[in-house]
Amino acid sequence: QVRVEESGGGLVQPGGSLRLSCAVSAGSTVLDNGAIGWFRLAPGQEREVVGCISFADIMTYYADSAKGRFTIFRDNTKSTVYLQMPSLKDEDTAIYYCAYGDPPPSTWRHEDEYTVWGQGTQVAVTS
Repeated sequence: QVRVEESGGGLVQPGGSLRLSCAVSAGSTVLDNGAIGWFRLAPGQEREVVGCISFADIMTYYADSAKGRFTIFRDNTKSTVYLQMPSLKDEDTAIYYCAYGDPPPSTWRHEDEYTVWGQGTQVAVTS
């Protein structure tokens, strides 16, 4: 059974950076397939995708809001996926979630493709 848990959120000033972690546990199963998606829920808005990394081919995909800004990567043991966020802005304030699924490349943006979700970690960007 796959479980995911986020950590690394906090309060940061505009221009600061954070690295969020998503710890992936799967018992004795090695995650050679599937993907981890990062999503965020900002106050008063709907949850939106940030990006995704696939385990099989290590491809990464980013939403327009994250492209060129954020980086998703994993460690070599595949047990942790990171979301590196430099130069944070006020509008990046949100609860950030990681989720596990096995979406085809054409549907990585879709929440329904992800079946296991973490509880979220709060990121607050404020001066």
